[in-house]
Amino acid sequence: MTQARQFSDSQAELFAHDEAPAALAPPGRVLPSYLRDHRTRLRQRFLAGGAEALPDYEMLELVLFRALPRRDVKPLARALLDAFGDFNGVVSAPATRLTEVSGVGEAVVTELKIVEAAAHRLARSRVLQKQVVSSWDALLAYCQTAMAHRETEQFRILFLDRKNVLIADEAQARGTVDHVPVYPREVVKRALELNASALILVHNHPSGDPTPSQADIDMTLQIQHAAEALGLTLHDHLVIGKSREISFRRDGLL
Repeated sequence: MTQARQFSDSQAELFAHDEAPAALAPPGRVLPSYLRDHRTRLRQRFLAGGAEALPDYEMLELVLFRALPRRDVKPLARALLDAFGDFNGVVSAPATRLTEVSGVGEAVVTELKIVEAAAHRLARSRVLQKQVVSSWDALLAYCQTAMAHRETEQFRILFLDRKNVLIADEAQARGTVDHVPVYPREVVKRALELNASALILVHNHPSGDPTPSQADIDMTLQIQHAAEALGLTLHDHLVIGKSREISFRRDGLL
């Protein structure tokens, strides 16, 4: 008996990649040749020149290729950039907001969140267990990567040992678009639990403007006094904006 070749959903996924041979792929699952050529050229440019060789929309296309293997993803890349501004804004956007863009489903959200998580993990690895003084630029880059595009405030504490090596990085609180509750007693209690000797406070301003509020200043002084009472040093408080940060120590606020 002659049987037509049937493909289960799991088998069909084997042909979901751009390079699936046309002779083997089931009907409707082959990417048109002009799109395959476009994807090949884009990947080659990326491999040859790195991220600097590609504008944001093409970097975004590379990410979307895996999520949408049989579609022209350029219009979606443009729509995402229109909605969130730049590549960082797209990959950092909350899943609920991403799905408001037409064409974004679970597969797209998953790929974008994988990229975001990988960026955070890589940036964090460059500062954890490193001496803060010698890796200050990497520390600022990590804080920008992790917090600059958040839509709500987050308060983090970087715990240092006696040699100013970063031994822990923890989110202590999350708040609203313009407020995050912070309790000095809990901050110093956690420092003692970790046997830390010094702290760096970090929080973001979702508005994009890192200028500290009076509440930020007052809270920082309260934590400084609580820390000093227990022999802990507060090195700095960083306020992270969209494109720059404020250092309390550098600006004479601490």
